[in-house]
Amino acid sequence: MLLFLKEMFNFATYMKVIVTILASLCIASMHAADFNIKSYGAKNDTTVLSTQALQQAIDACSAAGGGRVVVPAGIYKIGTIQLKSHVHLYLEQGATLYGSTRLEDYIPMKSDYLSLRTQTTTIQLIYADGVQDVSIDGLGTIDGRGRAFKKLSWNDEGITRPHLIRFIQSQDILVRGITLRNSGCWMQHYLACDRLNIDGIKVFNRNNYNNDALDIDGCHEVIVRGMIADSDDDGITLKSHSPRLCENVRISDCVVSSHCNAVKLGTETNGGFRNINISGIVVKPSYNQQEKFFGQWIGSSAISLEIVDGGVLENVNIADFTVEGTESPIFVRLGNRGRGYKTGQHIDHVGSIDGVRINNIQIRNAGSMGCSITGLPGYPVRNVWISNVSIHHKGGVKKDQLTEIADSIANEKAADYPEATMWGNLPAKGFFVRHARNVQFSNIHVSTVDEDVRPDFVEVDTEGWGDQGDGTYRNPVLNADFSDPDVIRVGNKFYMVASDFHFMGMQVLESDDMVNWRYISQIYRRFNEPGWDANLHYAGGSWAPSIRYHSGLFYVYF
Repeated sequence: MLLFLKEMFNFATYMKVIVTILASLCIASMHAADFNIKSYGAKNDTTVLSTQALQQAIDACSAAGGGRVVVPAGIYKIGTIQLKSHVHLYLEQGATLYGSTRLEDYIPMKSDYLSLRTQTTTIQLIYADGVQDVSIDGLGTIDGRGRAFKKLSWNDEGITRPHLIRFIQSQDILVRGITLRNSGCWMQHYLACDRLNIDGIKVFNRNNYNNDALDIDGCHEVIVRGMIADSDDDGITLKSHSPRLCENVRISDCVVSSHCNAVKLGTETNGGFRNINISGIVVKPSYNQQEKFFGQWIGSSAISLEIVDGGVLENVNIADFTVEGTESPIFVRLGNRGRGYKTGQHIDHVGSIDGVRINNIQIRNAGSMGCSITGLPGYPVRNVWISNVSIHHKGGVKKDQLTEIADSIANEKAADYPEATMWGNLPAKGFFVRHARNVQFSNIHVSTVDEDVRPDFVEVDTEGWGDQGDGTYRNPVLNADFSDPDVIRVGNKFYMVASDFHFMGMQVLESDDMVNWRYISQIYRRFNEPGWDANLHYAGGSWAPSIRYHSGLFYVYF
C-alpha cells in the first residue's frame, strides 16, 4: 500500500477551511447590494407574469455596477430574462422561477458566435451572451415546465422548445446549490465560455425529448462538482459545435442517471476535447422506470467517448466510476460523420483519438452487449489504457447467435450517428477492439449471470507497442506524453511519476521490467486551494515531479 504526502493533505485540509472562511467573507462583501424582485413588482402568483419585474431588477443591479438580485420565497412565473455582467441571481429557499408555457413569452435571441447551434435565433428561459462575473445561486428552484412544448421536428431544440439556461461566450460563471427541473430541451447549454464552475446542483430533466442535464460546449477551465442529475437524454455531456475545443475540464463526485449516456464526450466534435479529468461518478438507473423518450431503460452507456466530425480527443482521464446498469457501459468511437459547424458544411477529414486512461470502474447488472473501442480502416484509435475494471452483465449469448453478431458489425458504419448500442451484441462479452493501436488492458474481470460463449476480448486490426510477447519489445514502451519522468527502484519493482499538468492528478506507474507499466495509484484527485491552477506556466497543475522512498513511505515532490 502506498501512502503519499500525508502531512501535505492534512495541511491542505486546514488551508481549505481558512480559505473557505475568507472566501465567504469576500462573497458577503461583494453581494452587499441586494435588489429584491418584489421591490420591482414581482408577484407570488402563477397566473401573472413577473418577467418585467425580474428584468428590471437585473437591469438596476447592472446599472449600479453589480450586486445580488434576490428571489424571495414564492412562485414567480416568467418568460425570457437576460442576465448581465456582475449580476448574481440568488434564489432563497422556497423560491421558484416558474417558466411560462406560452411561446410568445420567450424572446428569440441571436448570438454573433459562429457554431452549429447559433445559426438561427433560439429561445431560452435564462440567457446571457458576452457577460462576465455572473452567478445563479441559492437553495431555490427553476422549473421550465418543458412538457408543454411538443417536439415538432428532429432539430427544434431551442426553436420551439426553450432551453432553461444558456450562456454564450461568457467568463467567470458560477451555478451553485439550485435545483433545475423540466426544461423544454437541453437544461443547461454553456457555449464557448471560460472559467465555468458548477457546484452542488440538482437537475431533473425527464419530461421531453433532448432532455440533456448538462451540455458544456467548447468551454475552457471548467469545474463540475457534486451534481445530482436524472435526465431522459444524456447526463453530463461535453460537445464541440465549433472549432473551439473543450479544454481543461474537471468533473468529480457526481451522481448521474440517464436513459442514454451518463457521461459523454461527443457527439458534436468539430474542435474536440483536450485535458479532461472525470472521477468519482456514480451511474445508476433513473428513478422513473415508467416512461422514456430516448435510449434504453437502464441507459445506453456509462462512458461514451466519440470523435466523428473531425476534431481531436487527447489526454482524457476517467477514474473511479460505480455503474449500475447500462447496456454497453464503455464506448470509444472514432467515426467520420463529418458534420460541420456551419449549415451545409462538410468536414473532409477524419479526427483522432489519442491518449485515454480509464481506471477503476465497477460495473454491475449491465446489458449483454459488451464494450467497444473502434476506429476506422487507416484511422485507428491510439493509446488507450484500461485498468482495474470489473464488468458483471446478464450474458446469455449462445453459439447460434455468433453469425448474426458477426453480420451486425461487418459494416463499419463510418458515417453513422455514434451510439454505444449501434452494433447490438458485440463479438466479445468484455471488450471488442477494432482499428486500434496500443490499447492496453490490465486487471479486467468479466462475469455473466447466464452462460455466454463469447470470449472476454476480441481484437481486429490492432497493433501494440512495448512488450511483443516473444521476449522482445517495440519502442516506445509507453507511447504517451509522460514528460519529465522520474523513476526509482524499490526492491524488485520500479515506480514512475511524470508531469500531468492541469488537473490530471499525477498517476503512479509500477513495472517489474521497465517495459510493462501499470497504473497503481494517483497522488491526488484535486486541489481546492484558490490559485493552485492559476499558474499558466507549464500548463498549470503539477509538473516535473520527483519520487523518493524512505522507511516504508513514498514521497513525491513537485
